Amino acid sequence: MYLGRVIGTVVATVKYEGLEGARILIVEPIDDEGNACGDPHAAIDATHAGPRERVFLVGSREAALAMPDTF
Repeated sequence: MYLGRVIGTVVATVKYEGLEGARILIVEPIDDEGNACGDPHAAIDATHAGPRERVFLVGSREAALAMPDTF
């Protein structure tokens, strides 16, 4: 788990099965002071975050638990 900041959204005309209706955000990892500390990447939005908001990011299998159809 790590911190990130929302910097944009992704528009996808076709999504992977199971991700229909889910928002995809562009987030940049940040350190404890709020400074960027990694390359931006895409993340599924499970919390309805907005631009410039700080979010917790989770990877691997545990990230799927936030989705309606998990596994």
